[in-house]
Amino acid sequence: MNLFTEFHACVLDKLAALTAKGALPEGLDFANVTVEPPRDAAHGDLATNAAMVLAKPAGLKPRDIAEALAAELATDPRIASAEVAGPGFLNMRLENAVWADVLGNVLTQGAEFGRSTMGQGTRVNVEFVSANPTGPMHVGHTRGAVVGDALSNLLAYAGYDVTREYYINDGGAQVDVLARSAYERYREAHGLSPEIAEGLYPGEYLIEVGEALKAEFGDRFLDKPESDWLETIRNFATERMMAMIREDLAALGVTMDVYSSEKALYGTGEIERAIDSLRAKGLIYRGTLEPPKGKTPEDWEPREQTLFKSTAYGDDVDRPIMKSDGSWTYFAPDIAYHSNKVNRGFDLLIDIFGADHGGYVKRMKAAVAALSEERVPLEIRLIQLVKLYKNGEPFKMSKRAGTFVTLRDVVDEVGADVTRFVMLTRKNDATLDFDFDKVLEQSRDNPVWYVQYASARVQSVLRKAEDMGVSADTPADLSTLTHDAELGLIRKLAEWPRLVELAARVHEPHRVAGYLSELAAEFHAFWNRGNDTPELRFVQEGDPATTAAKTALARATGIVIANGLAILGVAAMSEMR
Repeated sequence: MNLFTEFHACVLDKLAALTAKGALPEGLDFANVTVEPPRDAAHGDLATNAAMVLAKPAGLKPRDIAEALAAELATDPRIASAEVAGPGFLNMRLENAVWADVLGNVLTQGAEFGRSTMGQGTRVNVEFVSANPTGPMHVGHTRGAVVGDALSNLLAYAGYDVTREYYINDGGAQVDVLARSAYERYREAHGLSPEIAEGLYPGEYLIEVGEALKAEFGDRFLDKPESDWLETIRNFATERMMAMIREDLAALGVTMDVYSSEKALYGTGEIERAIDSLRAKGLIYRGTLEPPKGKTPEDWEPREQTLFKSTAYGDDVDRPIMKSDGSWTYFAPDIAYHSNKVNRGFDLLIDIFGADHGGYVKRMKAAVAALSEERVPLEIRLIQLVKLYKNGEPFKMSKRAGTFVTLRDVVDEVGADVTRFVMLTRKNDATLDFDFDKVLEQSRDNPVWYVQYASARVQSVLRKAEDMGVSADTPADLSTLTHDAELGLIRKLAEWPRLVELAARVHEPHRVAGYLSELAAEFHAFWNRGNDTPELRFVQEGDPATTAAKTALARATGIVIANGLAILGVAAMSEMR
């Protein structure tokens, strides 16, 4: 049950009735008419902008439309009043029976309450993390992993057919650097001093790889030229890194549906086919680019290159796809990879990149638009930095990684639940402060604790009710819940299905975390009012009938919190330690 969808349909029906009566002209477009919570709850339960958006095309004053619509809405038995505010906004108050129905729907639907069919029939590919397989994932990858996984959960909850995908960047120069770094640890495993030259990966995580290489190959590659061992050690080390990355993702609660390899694109003709398809559209040519804007580098000189005409699809400049030595630029296999995704029949592609890929957005969107003839949209979400603090100071780098704080450092310190929730407390394009001390506090300032504490309080209420013989099967008269505080909590529960669709439509899972924080605050405030107003307490000693109705409200709150936390990949607590 989506209350806002139901009353949106009601408003449209009443507008149609006004049109039939001649109060509104024929042919008006109602697409921009909305029904949503009023900005100030004191103004009512629902608000519609119908009069404001229809006034100009109708050639009427907004207030005249609002008054006519209010009169029509007043005939609906579910609406207690419809009042015009200001120049033409319309606020509605609903009968208490509507809120009893909402609560009943939450209890009946349980885990399904809030699910939507909005995305039914739409296949979505969400590519996220895609860290280079050269070492442990850092805290930036952690945020990207959480955002990508929660977004995938959200879209699936809203009815989309979602595929989670990881693109393994195992075809570039960085995996050769990995091989050389691992070779030095292989030498170290044989008792030799490793020569970790500048540019190699210094992290201690490669010590285990070196020992594994020794166990696998003995001294076969010692003192041998690079040409003898590079490919073998590169493949071995890459597989070890990917195994570690999978373990780290599992520790965070992330499971991928598909792992795609960049290396697998080479030598298969797939890159050539993708480029040829663009060439057939007249989008590949030989040309010379203008010098970079701003200060031109001293060593810059014009040269003819093979270019993709990305400016035809909104990019700032055309982009090289081939180096002067005839090898592909890094952009070419990415074009082929996205061509592969388009050919797999996805209706929407979402890529989640680090903030350092900002300059890559336009060219990639242009490539997908060209490959799909603008049938398949590509959305790219950039993940901003995470600033780590501990004991009031910036958190230092991990010794194991050598240069950065790893995903496992964070999860081991605070747990997966805390990590995930905190990473979703801000929009992906805003910098996030992660304070190890604050995220473990048991206070209202710690959002994950505050939400999980609400979940635990609900379960505590239900256990107490069970002790007096009141369970989920006990009949409850929900119409007795008429106190403003009770109705206020139900109103918040009623927003959940709307929030799901809104967050899924704009691809912003942080909205779920924000809603849960608001719901938890509403629940805790209600709980605290019960300390001063005994009749608001969920458990009424000696009164099973009243307790059944009031604990139904607690149970429904717990259901919605659990549903929201499931989207975030966070556990709903039954008790707090």
